[in-house]
Amino acid sequence: MRVELPVVIALGSNLDGALGDREQLLRLAVRAIDSLVGVRVTDVSGIVETPALKPHGVDETAPSYLNAVVLARSALSPEMLLGALHGIEATLGRLREEVWGDRTIDLDLIDFGGLARATEEITLPHPRAWQRAFVLAPWLQVQPDAVLGGADGQRGRVADLLAATTDRVTEYPAAPLSEGLDR
Repeated sequence: MRVELPVVIALGSNLDGALGDREQLLRLAVRAIDSLVGVRVTDVSGIVETPALKPHGVDETAPSYLNAVVLARSALSPEMLLGALHGIEATLGRLREEVWGDRTIDLDLIDFGGLARATEEITLPHPRAWQRAFVLAPWLQVQPDAVLGGADGQRGRVADLLAATTDRVTEYPAAPLSEGLDR
């Protein structure tokens, strides 16, 4: 019997790449996640657009991000799934040159079956998801009753956490990212 746990993966892109523009890179990432052995995509949010967030705050001069959330079920361990997500990023042209730098694709493992884990390799739930509207808003689209675990002040109903953020998030008009997935 194979055990699958629910996972939440956040996607973001603010640079076009050799394989396409920001929207196309999100689409390719969703398909790549769905094609991972041991992972099954169950839902995909719409796309939202947000200003670039840098260590010093919002950078209005940087290209804006397109963001989305994928809900999936995974038979992989959290570390194996994170490694697979990093592999997808590399395939789609992600270069890790600066912390919070502009990127063709960013795939963050937000939640993995409600597990709490903090190692050198992985922190679950994602340590900053609770304060990022670009994660919370698309997550709420596909799971209105979602709850984020974590430390006090960093956990709770996603709707409540989103209401406490001040980030600008706008809906991005696009065909569903789930188009073309085998369901």
